[in-house]
Amino acid sequence: MIILCDDNRDHRTALRLALEQAQYSVREAANGRAALDLQRQRSSPVLITDIFMPEADGFELVDAVKREFPQTKVVMISGNKKSMVDYLASARMIGVDATFEKPFKVDALLKTIETLTRA
Repeated sequence: MIILCDDNRDHRTALRLALEQAQYSVREAANGRAALDLQRQRSSPVLITDIFMPEADGFELVDAVKREFPQTKVVMISGNKKSMVDYLASARMIGVDATFEKPFKVDALLKTIETLTRA
């Protein structure tokens, strides 16, 4: 089970389809607040989140998930070209397990998820 959080519906749908094709079940959220609600309803071992979203961004989401669900593996993605490397580096500093810059290869993400769920 994976929670996928991204405010871009097209990106979320494409990624969900790729994950489902790889036999993962996926729950979707359009912002950090909705993703945290999903996690609280039924804890997921993996969370994939964008950084920049309305209501609650990826950093707020990661902070809450790491406090409440420390066993959850978090993958952060971002397509913001302004200082993106700094944001993704900051994500790693706060305990995110993996980061990907949009666009990224889905195979690399799938391999990362497989590695994280085996750990």
